[in-house]
Amino acid sequence: MKILLPPSETKRPGGTERPLELARLALPGLTAQREAVLHALVELSADPVAAQRVLGLSDRQVGDIAHNRTLRTGPTMAAVDRYTGVLYEALGAGSLDRAARAWLGRNVLIHSAPFGPVGALDRIPQYRLAAGTSIPGVPPLRGHWADAVSDALGDQGFMLDLRSEAYVALGPIPASVPSAYVRVVTEAGRALNHFNKKAKGELVRALALARPRIGSSGALLHWAQSRGVRLRDAGGELELVVDG
Repeated sequence: MKILLPPSETKRPGGTERPLELARLALPGLTAQREAVLHALVELSADPVAAQRVLGLSDRQVGDIAHNRTLRTGPTMAAVDRYTGVLYEALGAGSLDRAARAWLGRNVLIHSAPFGPVGALDRIPQYRLAAGTSIPGVPPLRGHWADAVSDALGDQGFMLDLRSEAYVALGPIPASVPSAYVRVVTEAGRALNHFNKKAKGELVRALALARPRIGSSGALLHWAQSRGVRLRDAGGELELVVDG
């Protein structure tokens, strides 16, 4: 099983002085697309005024442009540690033991705007780029990434899709690949936003701690039932039920 997670707008600063190595990221077939976005983002960020406008940054966020200028040389850390925010706080990767973190490395892909899907333990720098941004020098990100990412996901086995719709658009899972998209809902079926990210983070943490072998939606539903996780089949999607 592979789990697809969205990134987070907020990121932990710092890391170790090991620069980004595109060739070492998961799904190496995406290297050309990654290189194109990286080059365009570095070039854009050489002009802070243009970068602030294109990236849609407030005056309080302009410091992030400096991170984009040093994408090739800046410090890196594991993607699952780089991202912060509700989902990643609930996942709590930093408090997991070595075996659980290794499971994340084998089974979790985090779908970023500049790098496409990367492994949870792949080392990435701090950056600022959202899924809906159009950068001079490359096509709109949806057109740039969608086909290439879909092709790269074609041999990953069963996939559990926890991404937001904006990131699904940057790389739909091919119809030929067994997969399940997860929505977070109340018992009555009402979709939730507030608890959405927390519930997804808690689900991934539970999976990392248990490390089950899952190859289908049915197997995942069976595991969830055995663990008291309220996951149910909703006819082509899975619903993760929380109190709301």
